[in-house]
Amino acid sequence: MKWVFAVCAMVALSECLVQIPLEKGKTAREVLEEQGLWEEYRLKYPYNPMAKFDQRFAVGDQPMTNDADLAYYGVISIGTPPQSFKVIFDTGSSNLWVPSIYCNSAACNNHDKFNPSQSSTFRNNGRALTIQYGTGSMTGFLGYDTVMVGGLAVKNQVFGLSQSEAPFMQYMRADGILGLAYPRLSASGATPVFDNMMTEGLVNQDLFSVYLSPNSEQGSVVTFGDVDPNHYYGPITWIPLSNELYWQITVDSVTVNGQVVACNGGCQAIVDTGTSLIVGPQSSISNINRGVGATSQNGNYVVNCNSISQMPDLTFHIHGQQFTLPASAYVRQSQYYGCSTGFGNGGDNLWILGDVFIRQYYSIFNRAQNMVGLARAR
Repeated sequence: MKWVFAVCAMVALSECLVQIPLEKGKTAREVLEEQGLWEEYRLKYPYNPMAKFDQRFAVGDQPMTNDADLAYYGVISIGTPPQSFKVIFDTGSSNLWVPSIYCNSAACNNHDKFNPSQSSTFRNNGRALTIQYGTGSMTGFLGYDTVMVGGLAVKNQVFGLSQSEAPFMQYMRADGILGLAYPRLSASGATPVFDNMMTEGLVNQDLFSVYLSPNSEQGSVVTFGDVDPNHYYGPITWIPLSNELYWQITVDSVTVNGQVVACNGGCQAIVDTGTSLIVGPQSSISNINRGVGATSQNGNYVVNCNSISQMPDLTFHIHGQQFTLPASAYVRQSQYYGCSTGFGNGGDNLWILGDVFIRQYYSIFNRAQNMVGLARAR
């Protein structure tokens, strides 16, 4: 399988798009459902999507969520000769880390591990790294090595080598995380991968873009340094960031059938590829679910699978534009648990526009202008 490719115009090499394909594999939830363990797991390790956005950890230890629904991952390599790893490209965190041979956690035993002794370019940083999860933590240390991302060689990139990992990671297909948020968010002061790409002049523009294919296992991509017109249509709406720490924007309101059901008067939302659902305050999420006809059952908001085509659209009003999600986009269908909505309860004020939203809207993360661009995904 080709994990890295470039799409080039005939005119010049500079027109190449540096892209990494993202695979859509089974989520941890689906694996646990197949094994009949999901209900036990859900109660033991509650879903905590807002953990990584706790402002107390904005500098220092970087919290990340226990998200059993993450499905998209791509392959990078680290070291000389290269050692390959599946990583989640996460716009909600800033560190790169992978499992190491020094980790004996169950989560490490069924994932690829980095072996520093097999890389001629590895250097030990000597600093410890702790990354807090909603249901545990990753501990390890920092090192430097060459990281290959989409054919781009990022030299002397600092990254984390895990020595222990939270239990839920053993059910995830991805080995580690590659964070794409701002450097102020990075644990232990580690410079993020994309910041080094910009500093070293490896990208044509100081931006990257994400396309998540809604229906197929393949077709999703992260594009570094450019925008791929093959993955969107219509105009791009450029939205200024309200906080240059995460990819945070202002949402004016959320409506169902023209009625405001959430964010009346405005709210803050983070565009996050590392969260699967749309997450908001519990009262607002309850209003949305009532508005679309969902009912609460055992921690899920369920709907009749036969009624999806009759369910209303959900519309986010952002920067004077409407971003609409049909029911086919926000309803999750499981062969084990029927149909439920992709809306999750989170913190008091902050929202997360996760993969449920990004699958509908091609997302551009512009560091040069500190903006997010959204356009209708193809």
